[in-house]
Amino acid sequence: MAQELSSLGRGRGPAAETTSEGEWPGELGAIRAAVDAWRKGTLAKTTQKMPPRKERFTTWSDLPLPDVLTPADVPLSYARDLGMPGEYPFTRGVQPTMYRGRLWTMRMFAGFGTPEQTNERFKYLLAQGQTGLSTAFDFPTLMGYDSDSPRSLGEVGKCGVAVDTLRDMEVLFADIPLDQVTTSMTINGPAIVLLAFYVALADERGIPRGAIGGTVQNDCLKEFIAQHAWLVPPRPAMRVVTDMIEFCSTEVPRWNTVSISGYHIREAGATAAQELAFTIADGIGYVQSCIERGLDVDVFAPRLSFFFDVHNDFFEEIAKFRAARRIWARIMKERFGAKKAESMKLRTHAQTAGVSLTAQQPYNNVVRVALQAMAAVLGGTQSLHTNSLDETYALPTEDAVTIALRTQQIVAEESGVAGTIDPLGGAWFVEDLTNRMEAEATQIIRRIDEMGGVVDAIEKGYPQREIAASAYRFQRQLEAGERLMVGVNKYDGAEKATDIPLLRIDDEVQRTQVDNLHRVKAARDAARVRACLEGVRAAAKAKPGTEGANLMPPIIEAAKAYCTQQEICDVLREVLGTYTDPAEF
Repeated sequence: MAQELSSLGRGRGPAAETTSEGEWPGELGAIRAAVDAWRKGTLAKTTQKMPPRKERFTTWSDLPLPDVLTPADVPLSYARDLGMPGEYPFTRGVQPTMYRGRLWTMRMFAGFGTPEQTNERFKYLLAQGQTGLSTAFDFPTLMGYDSDSPRSLGEVGKCGVAVDTLRDMEVLFADIPLDQVTTSMTINGPAIVLLAFYVALADERGIPRGAIGGTVQNDCLKEFIAQHAWLVPPRPAMRVVTDMIEFCSTEVPRWNTVSISGYHIREAGATAAQELAFTIADGIGYVQSCIERGLDVDVFAPRLSFFFDVHNDFFEEIAKFRAARRIWARIMKERFGAKKAESMKLRTHAQTAGVSLTAQQPYNNVVRVALQAMAAVLGGTQSLHTNSLDETYALPTEDAVTIALRTQQIVAEESGVAGTIDPLGGAWFVEDLTNRMEAEATQIIRRIDEMGGVVDAIEKGYPQREIAASAYRFQRQLEAGERLMVGVNKYDGAEKATDIPLLRIDDEVQRTQVDNLHRVKAARDAARVRACLEGVRAAAKAKPGTEGANLMPPIIEAAKAYCTQQEICDVLREVLGTYTDPAEF
């Protein structure tokens, strides 16, 4: 390019020429005149013969779409808004080489039935080329209940693997080298217990804590906003998360202690900009809590990670990832005074949109997932899970999950998109959509700040109401035919019902898991169990931030004594309280 793009559209000196030197005059006024002539001439004539297909074109989240964009339409400072890959504000990627150096982690979500069954699936996926483990837990585990609890009846092993004690963790990761494979664990309220199980397992195997790496989702705030699998009320939950961040920043330095998750917010019905805004606001809440604890932002912030949904609108999703990196970098630098580049980098996992999968014509889901995966890669994700075509019915079969993994491998090895860093950077439409996504999300974050922060906003029901309104609006559009889904409200008449193989969890799983749990309880040292649970209780009662108040060390000791997840969670519920959704509308 003849000149840098730093003055485009902002009235600060001569404008840059476009990518083809001499194709356009150098001044923006001339470009605007050319566009005006095109609209009155070429476009007008064509439109008379062939009117637009719709009165209004929008993104999946209802942002209006322009017909064409030029440098005159997109205010852009290259240094301020884009920068180089691996450099502030990281719009173009958090790593200087991105996928030219290393591909994203292909981390397929897995977990069902007993720990033995999930261990077999882990080994199968690693053999197929998966590069990281991602663990799904059953609903009782997600809620902090053991498999023999009356609350667990009929749910054990159904939507993920059941983990009651350290013994289950030993079986779950049997023959898997914890210091060579990174592990993600999707759990929130009881996350501190599951992380303690994992650390205890590493200790048991003689693996240094500094050698294990992975992520625990541990995003209590999005549970109150969207998913509702909490353990204790919002403010005590923030204390638990802060304890984990404080502990891991020194003891388990390669562990991502929070995966700040927009995924479930989007799945609940949020728009792309709402997903972005509420997720970043949650991140601000965690950082603020740690700073108030007295932690150094440049010590803990590099191990915060994110988790975003990848929905159907290809360019909107790409713009969302790019805007997310820029917003987070600016907030960490300007609001929190971070000095290290690693503290400003938004590193993210992504998952294709479960809510976009359809039970009607399920093989269409393969195409949806491929497009969403491509958007995640072009958006610059560090890790990716691709959904299986059958997940709208049940947990995926081996064949279905293999197709989902092969989708990522084809994108990586055959499409060519991994060869260039941020290949869509500089595209006027992508940059305009990135700017608009940033502006809309920033406005929502500002409103949350005015409410006193994200915890106050949650307690007032603000995010919950906004997401519910967006979900309702989308459903109305779908039912009115204003928004189309292939095989659902268009092209849905000719095909016969499709029978596909399904993974079915035998009811025998619950009996097996309960029997195993009872054997562990019978064999353990009862006095040690009582002492360890008292240690957890004492730490929970102590003032946060004082000596002996961090919950991680006593919970790790309780794990080693084979205390159950529910026994530990019951102590936390007893001391820190329970929570009921206020059902805001």
